[in-house]
Amino acid sequence: MTATYTFDVFSSLDGYGGVSGGDWGGYWGKQGPELLDRRLALYEAEQRMVFGANTYRAFTQLLTSGTEESVRDPWVTRMRSLPATVVSTTLHEPLDWPDATVARGDAVDVVARLKQESDVPLRSHGSLSMNRALMAAGLIDRVQVTLFPVITGQTGDDPIFRGAADFDLELLESRTLDGSIQELVYRPSLHA
Repeated sequence: MTATYTFDVFSSLDGYGGVSGGDWGGYWGKQGPELLDRRLALYEAEQRMVFGANTYRAFTQLLTSGTEESVRDPWVTRMRSLPATVVSTTLHEPLDWPDATVARGDAVDVVARLKQESDVPLRSHGSLSMNRALMAAGLIDRVQVTLFPVITGQTGDDPIFRGAADFDLELLESRTLDGSIQELVYRPSLHA
């Protein structure tokens, strides 16, 4: 049986995964109780996290700095308690993550193997370039975009799908959280 792989990402309306500068704060300052409850519910199920090395480094730096209030949110704590695989050719164990291992090699090969071997679903939050490559290889079953009601034309960085192949998306689920945040779950397929 093949494990399901979900690429889970936060986005501004104009397609950015983060900001550089400005005074947005975590979640672009738009979080509310429905978003935080939904995130915790998504991460309560048993699953394995998959990160690229850069996202892993960014998460551990953010978590240890404690400067961002959102790092104390219960869903982030739960995410950090899940087993994780970090795809990297530069990192070495032990990692600063309670149950993480380093998988060496090409992300496409590593995730193809994980999908075959894992008894639990796989989820990746962030890891943009890695997940674009996995989408192109047909390894991502679900793209979950949490769309925040902001446009970050001046401060946006990390364009989520920059350089990605062309995809058709089948909408599997949608919900509105806190009256303005959209959670959209799609099944991607390469556009022929």
